[in-house]
Amino acid sequence: MFDTLTDRLTQSLRNVAGTGQLTEDNIKDTLREVRMALLEADVALPVTRDFIAKVKEQALGQEVLQQLSPGQAFVKIVHDELTTMMGEANESLDLAAKPPVVILLAGLQGAGKTTTAAKLARFLKERQKKKVMTVSADVYRPAAIKQLQTVSQEVGAEWIASDASEQPIVIVKRAIEQAKIKFADVLIVDTAGRLHIDDDMMDEIKALHAEIQPTETLFVVDAMTGQDAANTAKAFNDALPLTGVILTKTDGDARGGAALSVRAITGKPIKFLGMGEKLDALEPFHPERVAQRILGMGDVLSLVEEVERKIDREKAEKMAKKLQKGGSFTLEDMLTQFEQMNKMGGMLGFIDKLPGMSDSGIKTAIEQANPEKQVKRMEAIIHSMTIKERRNPDIINTSRKKRIAAGCGMDIQEINRLLKQHAQMAKMMKKFSSPTGISKMLRGIQSMQNKMGGGLQAVAWDHYLVVSDVG
Repeated sequence: MFDTLTDRLTQSLRNVAGTGQLTEDNIKDTLREVRMALLEADVALPVTRDFIAKVKEQALGQEVLQQLSPGQAFVKIVHDELTTMMGEANESLDLAAKPPVVILLAGLQGAGKTTTAAKLARFLKERQKKKVMTVSADVYRPAAIKQLQTVSQEVGAEWIASDASEQPIVIVKRAIEQAKIKFADVLIVDTAGRLHIDDDMMDEIKALHAEIQPTETLFVVDAMTGQDAANTAKAFNDALPLTGVILTKTDGDARGGAALSVRAITGKPIKFLGMGEKLDALEPFHPERVAQRILGMGDVLSLVEEVERKIDREKAEKMAKKLQKGGSFTLEDMLTQFEQMNKMGGMLGFIDKLPGMSDSGIKTAIEQANPEKQVKRMEAIIHSMTIKERRNPDIINTSRKKRIAAGCGMDIQEINRLLKQHAQMAKMMKKFSSPTGISKMLRGIQSMQNKMGGGLQAVAWDHYLVVSDVG
């Protein structure tokens, strides 16, 4: 999401990270570059000005001047101000109100409200263990009601029928009564897309809001519209008492201007990010974690949560017990690990959240290596083996390799490469021979990151040099 901004900021901050003393002269050029990076990321000009002024004031303050490593302290100042700009901490939904908690989704046409309604329903069902119902009050867009029905069924949320001939207020009031009867915890209301300059449509949603008094009124906006997203959110907030914002299509936004501007312009928190088209691609917005990603520090906490949420614990525990008892890590186990990685978005999705891996050179090298394609080829090789071969790689001799190569359409060199990688992976797996092994490792990285603060950025840059030398 922040690829362009991350490249510019990390390059700018590199120049000051090793500075022994900060002065107005030696941070002037860096601040100018940071300012240009924010503006190129489509961050609103007033927000950028305010950010630069605060960073400069703190960087030249007495506390920083007395630091043993002022350059690293400067990086930390930028990190902390980015976090403050985006809202300090995640603001979760208010689910403590009397059920059903009504969540009203508003926004422009094409922002992705209907898909977001289903994503939010899935999030609340799976992570909050809530009984969720959905209803469409969009009586204008053809097939809007049918679309909500389809995606609601996909995520296991109960859908309440509505008709384009009804008034939105009538639809929602009836839906609330049905939600009460069925003891639903949450009712998500999808509304028609409208422009803030369309007085009739805005009057309609104002009347709907006044009638049903939703607990949460969330503005759904396309992140790729940049600072226009923040300006539109402000216009809606002037008409409706918004409680938060959901940014959609953030996976297609390389600038990140919307995420950096929305809170400052509207005063309303970003509560969720839509990270893709899949119906599980909705994540809570954590300003501090996003700031870390912008500065190339990764997002280890989110990675830990993803590992713990998506990993198949039953399979992990079974493998862990086997390894703890001295059992071998087989090619079948390797295949299982590939499946687990795919659940987490593949190798690139995993690597992208690690510190030091957001550098454009590293990302380009990884993308060119095409790890996902390599994994698929390895999976094809393993599938060409017999069960006995998968469980006992040591028996794979030359004649077996020829047969396996013929079966998957590859040459013997690739079979040898897979067997070598399997041997290396077997050694590594013994170090993490518990279902929480990877989580512990990642939490260790996060702990180091917290202790070192901005210093971890310098470590990441050293890592870039190492990778460049190796590559």
